[in-house]
Amino acid sequence: MSYINENFLELQDSYLFSTIAKKVAEYSAQNPDKKIIKLGIGDVTRPIVPACIEAMHKAVDEVATQDGFKGYGPEQGYEFLREKIKEYDYKSRNVDIDIDEIFVSDGAKCDCGNIVDILAQDNKVAITDPVYPVYLDTNVMSGRSGKYDKETGKYENIVYIPATSKNNFVPELPKEKVDIIYLCYPNNPTGTTLTKEQLATWVKYAKENKALILFDAAYEAFITDENVPHSIYEIDGAKEVAIEFRSYSKTAGFTGMRCAFIVVPKELKGYTKSGEEVSINKLWNRRHCTKFNGVSYIVQRAAEAVYTEEGRKQIKENIDYYKENAKIIKQGLEEVGYTVYGGVNSPYVWLKLPDGMKSWDFFDKLLTEANVVGTPGVGFGPSGEGYFRLTGFGTKENTQKAVQRIKKYYENI
Repeated sequence: MSYINENFLELQDSYLFSTIAKKVAEYSAQNPDKKIIKLGIGDVTRPIVPACIEAMHKAVDEVATQDGFKGYGPEQGYEFLREKIKEYDYKSRNVDIDIDEIFVSDGAKCDCGNIVDILAQDNKVAITDPVYPVYLDTNVMSGRSGKYDKETGKYENIVYIPATSKNNFVPELPKEKVDIIYLCYPNNPTGTTLTKEQLATWVKYAKENKALILFDAAYEAFITDENVPHSIYEIDGAKEVAIEFRSYSKTAGFTGMRCAFIVVPKELKGYTKSGEEVSINKLWNRRHCTKFNGVSYIVQRAAEAVYTEEGRKQIKENIDYYKENAKIIKQGLEEVGYTVYGGVNSPYVWLKLPDGMKSWDFFDKLLTEANVVGTPGVGFGPSGEGYFRLTGFGTKENTQKAVQRIKKYYENI
């Protein structure tokens, strides 16, 4: 008899964005004449920049030759890309990272889910609430969550740290000792940020409690404020307590090409039950090389082009385009009286709903009455109830149309 991993049975319904896609597909099938504008899932709409396209064309021609053909590459990523990451993402911010601390992958989502492979099942996990669902769901799958309480919308063994308007979206340190802490800044879904001083308190907590911070910096390219860190390693001592996730999906529009990287410093240690120190870098390298065959050479050449002078200029233009969209959403909705957060240092706008309105009810009404798709806040956790996420990743034309539709809907409530 083949037994299943029964932890999967503790997962609630389907993945958030699958549920949204199903609802939208059903409505579209019943109303084929309606033109729906999607500002829900964080997928980009601008094409890959010319610098990256040219690099891929060159790589394709190269592998078409006998001398230039590439078979399996290094699982950790080609050195040409890791050297660029080291120089432009870290050294430029006075952070020293060695290339053997950088592991190129096919997505930050995968890395966030896969990292739990090397961590003990009985670790106490803390997540900010609301939160990107992958952090929670992968720990449910791994058996760290315990049972789900339908009354509270929480798992019994997970520590939820609210980040709402009541605390200015600055989560408080856990009141109990935890072992693993998930932080994402600029934050998905709220679009809010932490200053260097605020992030430093988490690094201090982790050092004092021998905890591990899993820091998702997928949206760092959208940061404009000088006191908002692009990397957790800008904080003294962070290399002793933190793993960082980065992605080219939102930075360079690689959502369909799949390329990211994870940084696991050699100073970072985990512990056996007997208290023996173990290198997490070595554990991750073993796991990565066993279960992953590497990102394609052609895609890594495209990622390398992100760091060229032309690549940086072209990508900045795309980032600025999405930031302007977020600004359009934020300002447009504030004009009619909505309370809005995020939209600065982030492509995400976090909308506070009228008192008493549930986020899935707002989703349904916005879909059917305004033909606009967003993401219900409660889908990111119980503290997301009463909020709604919109993204700046659409086209400017559709963003403007969506804002006008939402304004009209709001006026008719």
